[in-house]
Amino acid sequence: MHKTTFHRFSVAPMMDLTDSYCRFFLRLLSKYTWIYTEMVTTSAILYGKHGCLLHTQEAENPIALQLGGSIPADLATCARMAEAAGYNEVNLNVGCPSSRVQNNMIGAILMAHPALVADCVKAMRDAASIPVTVKHRIGISERDSYAELCDFVGTVKGAGCASFMVHARLARLDGLSPKENRDIPPLRYDVVSQLKQDFPKLEFILNGGIKTLKQCHEHLQTFDGVMLGRGVYYNPYLLAEVDQQLFGSETPVISRAQLFEQLQPYIAEQLATRGTVHHIMRHILWLGTRFPGARKFRQLLSVDIHKISDLLVLLDQAGELLKGQ
Repeated sequence: MHKTTFHRFSVAPMMDLTDSYCRFFLRLLSKYTWIYTEMVTTSAILYGKHGCLLHTQEAENPIALQLGGSIPADLATCARMAEAAGYNEVNLNVGCPSSRVQNNMIGAILMAHPALVADCVKAMRDAASIPVTVKHRIGISERDSYAELCDFVGTVKGAGCASFMVHARLARLDGLSPKENRDIPPLRYDVVSQLKQDFPKLEFILNGGIKTLKQCHEHLQTFDGVMLGRGVYYNPYLLAEVDQQLFGSETPVISRAQLFEQLQPYIAEQLATRGTVHHIMRHILWLGTRFPGARKFRQLLSVDIHKISDLLVLLDQAGELLKGQ
């Protein structure tokens, strides 16, 4: 079993995607993948329904909570709450380019304030015993030099942060949407590689543009870990071989049919307690990729499911399409 880093392979925090239903589903595919929640702001936790926002299940572990915020005291309180709720790590969002979060001093805009980020990290580390990590870009519009990036990493390192998840693109804060910021600024893996050389004792996890396990193997020759986002979400079955290929597990690869069979009791339980069909199925339907009948599988779980009264009949039909897959 490969033990060099917990972060050898992880699923990125994705807004409106990596909720509790999604995380439970992904965990069935891989025991060792490190999974991040979607970003949750400190104000939402402190002044909203924190029980719902911090909801997690033991079966999701190992799991990290990504926080959005810039007030050290608030982040410290949320870190304590995260630890009490069973999270294994707290990650500070210093990468989101959304104009909405910029106005609240959340996300990528914090790259212009490394001392503040360091204060936030120290406050969280003082408040909780679980690891505190930072996810960031290689720079932002008005602070895009390598020297400034090193200043950011060095300053945050000084507060005790040892693990950095780096999206290898600049964040353009001058009009690009979050989606455009995932595609338009060019990938610069070389910049993150240089960080690893200049800060050899720190852990660097590469994020951005990685879509295959072959690419993961290649990047792991340079970096301590790889982080995939939408490349996993829209092709979740990629996770089925992660434990074997990247962690040395000898457990047999689960088939799509076996996975779907394991999911059915969970689906029934969640629908009976707190979930809705849409909340659960919107993640699972992407199991229907890259095999004959995949499109029909997705149609059953996204369209046909709203037309029938007997969910079990539809699940049986979907299961039939997965036989042999």
